[in-house]
Amino acid sequence: MLYNEPLVSLRRACLAIAAAGVAWSAPGPARAAPLELSYWEKWTRFEGDAMIAVVADFNKSQDRLHVTYLPVSNVEQKVLVATAGGDPPDIAGLYAAQVVSYADKNALLPLDDYLARAGITAADFIPVFWNECVFRGHVWALPTTPATIALHWNKGLFRKAGMDPERPPKTIGELDEMADRLTIRDASGHLIQMGFIPWEPGWWNWAWGRFFGGRLWDGESKITCDEPEFVAALQWVQSYGRKYGKDQLQVFTSGFGNFASPQNAFMAGKVAMEIQGVWMYNFITQYTPKMEWGAAPFPTAKPEQYGMSDADLDVLAIPRDARHPEESFEFIKYVMTRPAMEKLCMGHRKFSPLAKVSPAFWASHPNPYIRLFDSLARHPLTFALPHLTIWQEYSEELSVAFQKVYLLEASPEEALATVKARMQKRLDRELRRMKRLGLSPA
Repeated sequence: MLYNEPLVSLRRACLAIAAAGVAWSAPGPARAAPLELSYWEKWTRFEGDAMIAVVADFNKSQDRLHVTYLPVSNVEQKVLVATAGGDPPDIAGLYAAQVVSYADKNALLPLDDYLARAGITAADFIPVFWNECVFRGHVWALPTTPATIALHWNKGLFRKAGMDPERPPKTIGELDEMADRLTIRDASGHLIQMGFIPWEPGWWNWAWGRFFGGRLWDGESKITCDEPEFVAALQWVQSYGRKYGKDQLQVFTSGFGNFASPQNAFMAGKVAMEIQGVWMYNFITQYTPKMEWGAAPFPTAKPEQYGMSDADLDVLAIPRDARHPEESFEFIKYVMTRPAMEKLCMGHRKFSPLAKVSPAFWASHPNPYIRLFDSLARHPLTFALPHLTIWQEYSEELSVAFQKVYLLEASPEEALATVKARMQKRLDRELRRMKRLGLSPA
């Protein structure tokens, strides 16, 4: 055999590498890049940061998928437009109020099959939140950050009025009595402090009838806002305009600042008691950290109903025609795990929608009333928005009626009769449409 110097040199090099303990092999195939999933969400600032952290954890937990978080203003409109145009995001963060309307428009993918394969059931969630995601027998979304509303009161103003700062009202009658004691006028008779105003902040005007034991509809075919309980609720609302003077109240409330500011009526000490949500803690600690305040179930007209609340939440959904539904659900499933959900909800300073919560979550939560808001969600009479496809119109009609009542422009009976007449016709038309399509109303 002829001496081949290059070959000998190569063999010597290989032996040297082997002797040094270095493995030598041909390069393998390049690893495939992870599949990109687009996630549109409404949150910014600290709320957005909380979900961005959860997204980062998911991306690090595996190498097949990469979720990109995109904050989108007016997400409820833009997701619908994108879906109609055939180019939706893979994952959409919506409000629970959109579930019914989106599902009715065939804009969401039902999650039933994915849930069955993942072993996720109703038992994993607080019932009121699971129910907000169900419509016409299908699950269209899953909960993320939840909320309930409660009475917030200024303990300092209670003390100044000679009242027990640790004893909030439990009934509507007690609320009215305490509100009167906390109301102050100047030497000219002008209002400078109110104990309570039913239309401050005015976000739940449609719900007062529920705190009096009423219903918005019978769940089948009848609008019921003219029932005695709803009439009694608006009579109560109107009593404030009559007692304190609607014109004086208008002047007084016109001086309120923006909600998210130190000039907020409650945080500025202009209103001693207010109905607000679990998020109020965030604003109090930001703008008036020295304020002494408390939270308790909102008073009810019937003592046996005490402890009920209105519940709401944010949801994750997969738009119809999303390009990667299987992979998108992998991310949603991850968010539903206890560690991820608690990380997200802690970042928002809210409680968890999951039925079971870790002791560490409660122990480290900064909101001193967080267990209260959780208990309100679990109350058997706690309610949410009705699953009506005509709810947007209905709520607008109720708002008009509410305004006419507190401005003393109409009696509660007249205002609610008008709402009933208009919305019953609208519901009848909607029921006929659903019957033609073979759908159920709720």
